[in-house]
Amino acid sequence: MKLLVTGGAGYVGSVCAQVLLEEGNEVVVVDDLSTGNRDAVPGGAEFIEGDVADVAGALLLGGGFDGVLHFAAQSLVGESVVAPEKYWYGNVVKTLDLLEAMRVAGTPRLVFSSTAATYGEPERTPITEDAPTRPTNPYGASKLAIDHAITSYAVAHGLAATSLRYFNVAGAYGGFGENRVVETHLIPLVLQVALGVREKISVFGTDWPTKDGTAIRDYIHIRDLAQAHVLAMQSAQASTHRIYNLGSGAGFTVREVISACERVTGRSIEAQDAPRRAGDPAVLIASSDNAIADLGWQPQYTDIDKIVSDAWEFTRSLGDRLHARA
Repeated sequence: MKLLVTGGAGYVGSVCAQVLLEEGNEVVVVDDLSTGNRDAVPGGAEFIEGDVADVAGALLLGGGFDGVLHFAAQSLVGESVVAPEKYWYGNVVKTLDLLEAMRVAGTPRLVFSSTAATYGEPERTPITEDAPTRPTNPYGASKLAIDHAITSYAVAHGLAATSLRYFNVAGAYGGFGENRVVETHLIPLVLQVALGVREKISVFGTDWPTKDGTAIRDYIHIRDLAQAHVLAMQSAQASTHRIYNLGSGAGFTVREVISACERVTGRSIEAQDAPRRAGDPAVLIASSDNAIADLGWQPQYTDIDKIVSDAWEFTRSLGDRLHARA
């Protein structure tokens, strides 16, 4: 298939582009490099620098694409609270432009990188797809709005679409990993402490109703996540919008993640207790039962030490770049 990957210079997009190439697809990456990195675009992909709203339409009209994998988005929860306009425009409006370009061009398939933040604070875990969607921030709300728009395009225009909702993606694959100027994810932050880029890691909340008092989160290896996107594209169904949660099916506390990082790196990591953050739930774990049943997806890399080890190898490869940013 000939596939357009928006945001393919970012963490998730770059790994998915690499796996799509390995599966024999022709891949074109569009990214404005506002948060992505040019050297994260896989060598076998054609790269076009530009905003998805500006260039995707012309590409789709002239290129004979079989499908789109849409990763381009604003994705910082805290920023979305103080600058919601950036998220409603950057996520929702630009995706509507993309959907319209796909309709006009007759591009039949879409896989959308959604988020489990659409659920907000869950009533129970593991979270299933029929859980109420009550996002607690504009980031999650913008992704939910896009999901609604995709459903309407599938019903009205025959679009074959799949939204994949996931929480914490980690690890690295094929030389591609997390490399953001503004890093908010736990594992890369802890590994930066191990590397000496940061002095310590903050543990937000130590009085949660969990085994060690720290919050539990679900971590999915980036390679497993990429495979789910491949399967979703291959099995797309016309006039249907499918929504699947993706996770490892298990969770790890913050302290367990820090301990795993110490085991893998062989280095002591200083952790500082801090108050809970507003809106943080005690436990976030996604149920992947439907993705396993319908897509034939099966996560292979669920061991936390494996996830951390792959992330550590990539973090060390960044070395000087991380120290220069500090």
